[in-house]
Amino acid sequence: MPFDQSYDADEFADGRSGGLVAKGVAGDNAAPLSISEISNLLKRTVEDRFGFVRLRGELSGVKRAASGHLYCCLKDDKAVIDGVMWRGGAQRLAFRPEDGVEVVATGKLTTYPGRSKYQVVIESMEIAGEGALLALLEKLRARLAAEGLFAPERKRPLPFLPQVIGVVTSPTGAVIRDILHRLADRFPSRVLVWPVLVQGEGAAQQVANAVRGFSALQPGGPVPRPDLVIVARGGGSIEDLWSFNEEIVVRAVAESTIPVISAVGHETDTTLCDHAADRRAPTPTAAAEMAVPVRGELLAQLEDLALRKRRCALRPVVLGRERLDARVQRLPRPEAILAAKAQKLDELAERLRRGLLDEAGSKGRQLQHVAGRLSLPLLRHRVQAGARDLERTGLTGRLLTQRLERAQQQLAPWARVLPQLDPRLPLQRGYALVKTAGGGAVTTREAAARETDLRVEFHDGELSVVVGSGPGRAAAAPPRKPARPETAAQRQGDLF
Repeated sequence: MPFDQSYDADEFADGRSGGLVAKGVAGDNAAPLSISEISNLLKRTVEDRFGFVRLRGELSGVKRAASGHLYCCLKDDKAVIDGVMWRGGAQRLAFRPEDGVEVVATGKLTTYPGRSKYQVVIESMEIAGEGALLALLEKLRARLAAEGLFAPERKRPLPFLPQVIGVVTSPTGAVIRDILHRLADRFPSRVLVWPVLVQGEGAAQQVANAVRGFSALQPGGPVPRPDLVIVARGGGSIEDLWSFNEEIVVRAVAESTIPVISAVGHETDTTLCDHAADRRAPTPTAAAEMAVPVRGELLAQLEDLALRKRRCALRPVVLGRERLDARVQRLPRPEAILAAKAQKLDELAERLRRGLLDEAGSKGRQLQHVAGRLSLPLLRHRVQAGARDLERTGLTGRLLTQRLERAQQQLAPWARVLPQLDPRLPLQRGYALVKTAGGGAVTTREAAARETDLRVEFHDGELSVVVGSGPGRAAAAPPRKPARPETAAQRQGDLF
């Protein structure tokens, strides 16, 4: 309540400072205020005077309580003021407050009676200008890079020909139409679209959930698991693309088990999502070109490989044919090989013809010479001369016959005695002829004992006998074959 501050110093000193117990002063109608009362008076006064304030300063001592409330300090180079942001407002922040970030905070000024401090209750908070936003971005980038999220060795190669492609983007923008159109032109593929907000409140959370959702799909499930994920958004300012700089999105992209292409903004726009992805595309259309090859080029390459394969298969045949032709050219012709032999054969044939003609002429001349002496009168003359010579010798036929008869009479006694002298004749009467292996006759027992093998001849064959102390077994020798009479050709001899 209002009170009069005018007083007499002497009266004040006499009445209020010298006593042991507080006493009222004459004319004083103001009762003492409690601490709570004065604190509440100050709170109402400050809130009424500063109901709405907009402050610019640097964040310091930022911490988030378990309840979700955000506590911080706003400072400049000369002063500091405490600030608090209740859970509802803290959840709606488009960025993550950190120490050192310059912000513009909107709220109302109030006091905190518990500590006799004044503070600002922040309802909204924004980064103070693009420079501060870039500073915050660089600070976040350095912290995530220190964790290794942007390391080149974490990058994975993209699949050459993905069967299923997952796209995280807005389903109503031009980005998804550009991607689908480019994929249809290059290599038609199956596309799964996970619709998300690409800017504004909750966009970062939706993008992170979409990337993690694709990674959580199981192969062979009702929803096919993508072989490649494209995170795409059209161009815009740094504030529009800020959702793709959020830590939650960067970590989701870095932890993805599927290769990720980041196609956020235009070629000059760069976000932290681009650094965490396995490949950065300057535009969403370029991301589609990176995702799949050109089907026509693949067909041409396959045809070229097939042609090279056929050439490789035919190359040995062509080389073999060339080598064969070269060797055939080096070989002499059959006519050249046989020419000398044919010429020699012609010479021998000519020599044979001339030899036969010469021989025939010689024999013809000899025949003519002999034929001249074989005339019939000459032959008659010679026969008559031979008959006269025979008559002069006295060798008549009767004389020859008488001489033969006398010779037969002289040989008849010897012819009768000769069969009796045949050594094999007694064999017919049961005798045997003992011979050595060489065919000599054995006539004594001692001569037989000196031999190891004997041959005993009977009238119907021979036996081989082994000489020993015990009885030996004799093997019958095969009977001799009678000698065949000598032919006239054998007696005369071969003409050739």
